Amino acid sequence: MMLIPCPCCGPRNQIEFTYGGDATLRRPPNDASPMVWFDYVYLRDNPSGSHDELWLHSAGCRRWFKVRRDTATHDILGSAHLGEALTDAAGAV
Repeated sequence: MMLIPCPCCGPRNQIEFTYGGDATLRRPPNDASPMVWFDYVYLRDNPSGSHDELWLHSAGCRRWFKVRRDTATHDILGSAHLGEALTDAAGAV
């Protein structure tokens, strides 16, 4: 079981959440070329280690937030509301 720390509700079981994707991606402008859109929609890195993700607390407060998770160990390193700086337990931004 993985406990995810919702910034509003506190630590909860992972079954209460829905994964929303990579929090580091930036949407291209509307007038971007089809190849830029193809890359944005279909091509993803598969990082190993610390990675920022978007999560929805779908069975709780229904809010989106950011989580920093180690993809190799599934350890949760930190969480924050959208728009807030995401820091891990060691204080790194």
